[in-house]
Amino acid sequence: MVVPAFNEEGNIAEFCRLFDEMTAQSKHKYELILIDDGSVDGTFDEILNAAQKYDFIKYGQHPRNRGLTEALETGFNIATGGIYIFYPADLQYLPEDIPALVAPIFKGADVVTGWKQGKYKKRTVSKIYNYLSRKIFGLKVHDLNSVKAFRSEVVKDIFLRRDWHRYLVVLAADKGHRIEEVKIPLYERRWGKSKFSFWRIPIGVLDMLAVKAQLSFLKKPLLFFGLFGCIFFLLGVVVGIIALYLRFILNEGFRPLLYLVILMVGTGMGLFILGFLAEGLAALKEELGAVRRKLNDIENDIKK
Repeated sequence: MVVPAFNEEGNIAEFCRLFDEMTAQSKHKYELILIDDGSVDGTFDEILNAAQKYDFIKYGQHPRNRGLTEALETGFNIATGGIYIFYPADLQYLPEDIPALVAPIFKGADVVTGWKQGKYKKRTVSKIYNYLSRKIFGLKVHDLNSVKAFRSEVVKDIFLRRDWHRYLVVLAADKGHRIEEVKIPLYERRWGKSKFSFWRIPIGVLDMLAVKAQLSFLKKPLLFFGLFGCIFFLLGVVVGIIALYLRFILNEGFRPLLYLVILMVGTGMGLFILGFLAEGLAALKEELGAVRRKLNDIENDIKK
């Protein structure tokens, strides 16, 4: 279980205590990996104290705040289990609900995402965001930005850019992984302040569009850019024919049409060139993905 923490000193001890109670009643073996993501309070000291008290705790630390995605990746590199669980450290989700979150994986699911239940301040923003996500990505899950459990090979099969942890479910579904959803209670924060800010809204929307682009037309960019290139080029030809008709048949020259022809034909050719360049980048990305998968296979063989 990977738990990123940024300025959460007042929640660490209680979280670990509740986690210990959960593991004592579970038939499965758990490890708790706490990642201090550049906290400026006593979070890391609390993590060290907890590590001395509980033998299931591992930890990592970032010298500065790198964001949730990098904190998760640091935790994944430390983790040794076959199932990864992402939980925040703010106690808005309680460890007692972890068994319910993990249960579908033992029945064949690859990724399980939580569906927040209860009242919370960002409910309206969350509903709009998740509605747009369902429409754009065609997923039936209600909540992309909640706790998650997934097989370890899932994160080895996808590439997470900064802040793309929100789209782990989307990226996993694109790779063919089976997705399930579980209702998980959400509670009021007991200590500390929320890290949510207004700027996360436009950033989230832009990230959503970037992920959609990567999963759709950027897989075959020449088809996308080539289509628009053809449209602009053909429009330029049509406008050129009209300009020639006006000039040589009606003897009415109209210079702006000439500029429009140059603009449209040039834009069409530029889009074609951009499509060819993007095809090269897409091919390079696929090759790097194949190399990453081979390295993961080698790593797995070494661990065995």
